[in-house]
Amino acid sequence: MRTSPTPARQGLAQALTPRTWVLALVMLLGVIALAAPLLAAEPPTAQRALDKAEQLEQRVVDNTRASPAPPALRVTPEGARAVDPRGQAPLDDALTCLARSIYWEAKGAGVVEMEAVANVVMNRLGNPAFPPTLCGVVQQGSETGSCQFSWWCDGRPDEAREPLEYAAAREIARRALNGTLKDRTHGAVFFHQRSITPSWASHMVKTVQTREFDFYRLPG
Repeated sequence: MRTSPTPARQGLAQALTPRTWVLALVMLLGVIALAAPLLAAEPPTAQRALDKAEQLEQRVVDNTRASPAPPALRVTPEGARAVDPRGQAPLDDALTCLARSIYWEAKGAGVVEMEAVANVVMNRLGNPAFPPTLCGVVQQGSETGSCQFSWWCDGRPDEAREPLEYAAAREIARRALNGTLKDRTHGAVFFHQRSITPSWASHMVKTVQTREFDFYRLPG
């Protein structure tokens, strides 16, 4: 048995006329149209960090030193984690190349040594005698088999294995790019483990030594 609509239902049916639906749809589409550019203008966290790292990298090249960057330009801890959260990302961006180099050259040696290795890489970036990108600095010599950083040419996997140590390396890399990491090496662009004495060391100027490494700058 069909029943007649109640007064309330009749009022609702009258309110939701085709014209009302059309107006509501137009208003909804208008809101979406206004919001779309705002959403599109905000890239994902990882992309923002990559873009900032590239600008910071160029900033060092242009100024030949890593001075503190404006706060708005600095890579945040969240951004650095988003770029390479587990140390498995390809080595093709400034932050990852720097973090992975710190990790492989000084993991297990302590924070001082890790920061000093970061200083060397950044000092090379700011020196016209070396490549103008961090990946270029880290990978220099690979084309001839005489890598400047041995871990890059040792034929082993380059992914990080110890999450905590890699997190420390990534944080040091972030601070180095932001220009907020103190240069413990006094401008060094070379280093070696203290257990060895490479032939090139006698042609350089020693700047400082840590528990694990000796650091040098170019003469002159």
